[in-house]
Amino acid sequence: MKTLTTFLVLLNYFTRCHGWICTIAPEHLAATQVDAGNGMVVMTDRNSNAFILSDSTWSKLGSVPLKYVSVGLAGVWGVDQDNTVYKFAAGDFFPTRGLSLIQVDAGQRQVVGVTSQNSIHCLNASTASATEKETVLKWNTIPGALMYFSCGPLGCWGVNSGQDIFFTKVSPDNCGISGWNKIDGAAVKAEVGSDGRVFVVNQPGNVYERIGITEAVPQGTGWRQISFCVTIKHVTYDLGRLWLLTDAGVILNCIK
Repeated sequence: MKTLTTFLVLLNYFTRCHGWICTIAPEHLAATQVDAGNGMVVMTDRNSNAFILSDSTWSKLGSVPLKYVSVGLAGVWGVDQDNTVYKFAAGDFFPTRGLSLIQVDAGQRQVVGVTSQNSIHCLNASTASATEKETVLKWNTIPGALMYFSCGPLGCWGVNSGQDIFFTKVSPDNCGISGWNKIDGAAVKAEVGSDGRVFVVNQPGNVYERIGITEAVPQGTGWRQISFCVTIKHVTYDLGRLWLLTDAGVILNCIK
């Protein structure tokens, strides 16, 4: 216990070295993934439990074991160990049929996700919002191959198995895309905030923010590294707060 306490104290100290002020989120040291959107923060832990942050407490979210959970304008969606896709409604997650995914993103009105074979899929906004019980969903296939995909108000960002970064726009109404733009750099995860800010994590655990993003130039113009003093596994952003998951399973809450 003394070792853990010392680690947390040092973590609070060292995470002030990069321009962002970070504090330990409500303690849950077994976290494996975190996502923020639409004013909410959710996460999963190594026991496949899903949680939502309520004030300063992690509250259990539903009864279904999940390995990945996402929250945003399309609601709360998740994926279990068998890659079954779930939507949260009426107090719990219910399974959907039609497609198996390893990752979903509910950041915008449409839901997007990728399969274990790296194929890319999209559920249009009307279908996503109307889904309130177990049903067969008609997913639209997007050309290309990605292992991670995230959408925001100005476009969608993804990374492939070669750690290449790509940008496109996805229509919420019909899931059509504007075409792929390959972006310089390398990453294993890319996350888009509700205001369009984009953050990526690379293989060594470094975090970068895309700069120069505007409505006229939604793909941005370059990268700026955010030099954290711990290794980062996952990053997500919403309402001015950057949420980070360290390789030790600790969630950090960061503000400028």
